[in-house]
Amino acid sequence: MCIAITDESGNLIAFERMNGGKITSITIAIDKSFTASAAKKATHEYGTASQPGAAAYGIGSAIGGRLMVVGGGPPILVDGAVVGGIGVSSGTPAQDMEVAQAGIDHFLATLAA
Repeated sequence: MCIAITDESGNLIAFERMNGGKITSITIAIDKSFTASAAKKATHEYGTASQPGAAAYGIGSAIGGRLMVVGGGPPILVDGAVVGGIGVSSGTPAQDMEVAQAGIDHFLATLAA
């Protein structure tokens, strides 16, 4: 897995590529995290909205192609406010989404401690 964390403005603040993480997934993870935090919307939601005939068709080519429409990039919310984003890539979209949620759950648990 490649895992990227951005602040609320989409600026990269942390990145980790695990052993075996795909080289191409580096950019994908960073851009998923950017999309989640800067656009304040999960990447899989853009995937649905960007299909032919949908309201946001073609949005995947926006912002120089940085806007990701594949699952694995949710925003990080604290008290209803987007404080950042996490982007995960190297697995299937479902696996990436699961890993991203685990990261968010861990982060939120540290706030409660």
